[in-house]
Order: sequence, then structure tokens, then C-alpha cells
Amino acid sequence: MVVSSSYSWPLMINNVEREDLNFLIDYLKQDDPKLTHGPKVQEFEEAWSKWLGVKYSVMLNSGSSANDLTLLALKYLVGDGEVIVPPLTWVSDISSVVRAGFKPVFVDIEMNSLGIDSKKLKKAINSKTKAIFLTHVLGLNGLNQELIDIAKEFNIPIIEDVCESHGATFNNKKCGSIGWVSNFSFYYAHHMTTIEGGIISTNDEKLYELIRMLRSHGLVREIQNPELRAIEQRNYPDLNPEFIFKYAAHNMRPTELQGLLGLKQLERLDSNNEKRTKNFTYFLENLNSKKYHTDLKIEGSSNYALIVILKNNNKKATEKIESELSKHGIEFRRGLSGGGNQLRQPYLQEYISEFDLSQFPTVEHIHFNSWYIGNYPKLDKKKIDNLIEILNRI
Repeated sequence: MVVSSSYSWPLMINNVEREDLNFLIDYLKQDDPKLTHGPKVQEFEEAWSKWLGVKYSVMLNSGSSANDLTLLALKYLVGDGEVIVPPLTWVSDISSVVRAGFKPVFVDIEMNSLGIDSKKLKKAINSKTKAIFLTHVLGLNGLNQELIDIAKEFNIPIIEDVCESHGATFNNKKCGSIGWVSNFSFYYAHHMTTIEGGIISTNDEKLYELIRMLRSHGLVREIQNPELRAIEQRNYPDLNPEFIFKYAAHNMRPTELQGLLGLKQLERLDSNNEKRTKNFTYFLENLNSKKYHTDLKIEGSSNYALIVILKNNNKKATEKIESELSKHGIEFRRGLSGGGNQLRQPYLQEYISEFDLSQFPTVEHIHFNSWYIGNYPKLDKKKIDNLIEILNRI
């Protein structure tokens, strides 16, 4: 890939608007405004839960922290074992699995959704399987009924990584409200942003209270339910009830400014998603379907980036595409989410000694023959037309 210092079409743009900044400035003009984690964070958590359609949400300092705490909570609740993961995902999904002490078990993806191939899922399940950790890639919905039915059959919880797919749906339910728990990122260029930030959402009260403690040093006082908090405090009569550290945990709290920004950004999330999806639909409808995969599962999608996948493994075409995109100032990333096949990444070598890449043909094709290009609400249609023309003539 040719790297340029500037692009006429950057991969991402800052989603923070002037109205957002003014909103924060007005808050800061108050006498002694609270800045650290407090009521505005809780207000955003409640607003997010209502938007998503779940009972509980816990805001964090990043989406990666959301992954870490979810897997750490799983470890406390079920003990050691294996977690099924896709090879196409962001690094923090896999690193959170191994840091929590689980063994990652990889299942190849399907081409039209870029999610775990449910037809290959059953073979990966055994008595050690503790969760299926799936990823909704670049705004696409990675769920299907077969996958959900398999999880129910074996009584295995589904963890949804929705960091790139705010607002995507399956059967008219928002992704992130369907599994046992879900993780979102509010990185500065995602569908909505708190600059850095993330959130964990669930309908499981026990998990919710555990995540709240793990977010704040393992402190029992973070339990929201007063009866549950009192029970825990009575279990340790020799300790100050305000300083009972039940778990060896972290400080992954967000700030009040992040909560405020989240509230403001949430106001226009749905309308922005409509614009992104319109861009993506137009792009696929006009891309040459003989050269590129245009049959992606866009129903229920909330596109995060324009997805380009060659139908055939063609090194010359790959080089030509990257050369043309660079020449026209269009920033891109090859391999889609996380740089392609995570099994090829060096960090995994100490955790997985042997694997056969031939067992992962779809993600291997994605690794070498796909790209994503920035898609945002204010993207000029003329730029999309120009991109289509460049790709179709290759």
C-alpha cells in the first residue's frame, strides 16, 4: 500500500461537530463543573440503553476496554475454557480472549455477511466452549437464525462486538440487543463518538453489576442494586463498606465530558446512519458485479465503510487497485477489519502454535483481495461516482 501524507478522500473524518463543542463549552462555563465520571455518564448510559433496547449499559473509556471487561466477567462467571471467534475482527477482540485466560477457537467467515460461518460453527463447539464472540464487520449484520439456534441448542452465550455497526439490525432488532452481552466503541470516527470511549450493554442484571465493579477497581460500592450491595458489604464486616475491593480489576471509567458528548451525538445517530447506508447501497448497485462481490448482506446494515472485494484472487488487479486509489488520493485499508486474517498476526503466535490456513479460505481471500474506504454522512456523491468509475475500469 502506498502511504500518502494527505488524501482528497481520507479514510475517516472527525465526527465531532461545532454544535458538539459548543455544548461542551457551555457545560464547562458552569461554576465548578464535574469532570470525572458522574451523573452525565449515567444519563448517557440510560439513553443508550433505551436507544438499543436493553435494560443495562455501562460506559467505559474505550471499546477495547469493553472487550476486556466482558471477557474478564465471563471468566469470573464460568471459569476456564474456549471462546469461539472469527479470524476477521479487531485485535482487541482476540487479545481480550487470551488475556482473560481463554483459548481462542477460530471459525472461518461467510462472504456475504463477513461474520462467522454458521455452517462451520458446530464443529468448533465442545464441552469447553464458554461463548461465541462474533463481530458485526463494518456495519454489516453478522447474525443469522442458524447461528442463534446453534447457540441455544448448546446453551452457549453470544457476545456481540458491535464496535463498527451501531444501528445494524437483525429481524428488526438492533445488533447488540440480541446476544447475552454486547460491546460498542465510540472512537472518534465511528458512527458516533465520545472521542475515545465504549459501552457494554446487556439484559443480565448479575453481569451488569459485575461489570460496574470491574470498571472501578472491583469496588463493591459500585453495585447499583441497594439490596445486593448491602449483602456484599455484610460479607466483609471488618472492612470499610466504601472500600471493599472484591475483584482485582481496573479503572476504566469515562469522564463526564464523554457522557455529555455521547448524549449530543446520539441525537443524530439514526439520521447519519441512513445517509451512510444510502451511500453504500448506491456504491454496490453501480459496482461491476462480475469483478467484485456486490451481493453483501446489506439488509439491516448501518455501513461504516465502503467495502471492495475482488471476486477472484488476482495479484495484478490488486496492485492496480491500490495504485489507482493512491494516485487519486483515496485512502484505503486492505484486508478490511483489523488488517485481515488475525491468524497471520504475530501477537497470536505465543497462544496458537499450529493452525492450517487452508481451513480458512474465505478470510484468506479477504486478507489479500479486499479493501475498505471511508464512508461518512457528508460524503460527496461525485466522489462515490469517481470511485466506481476507477474500480470498474480496472
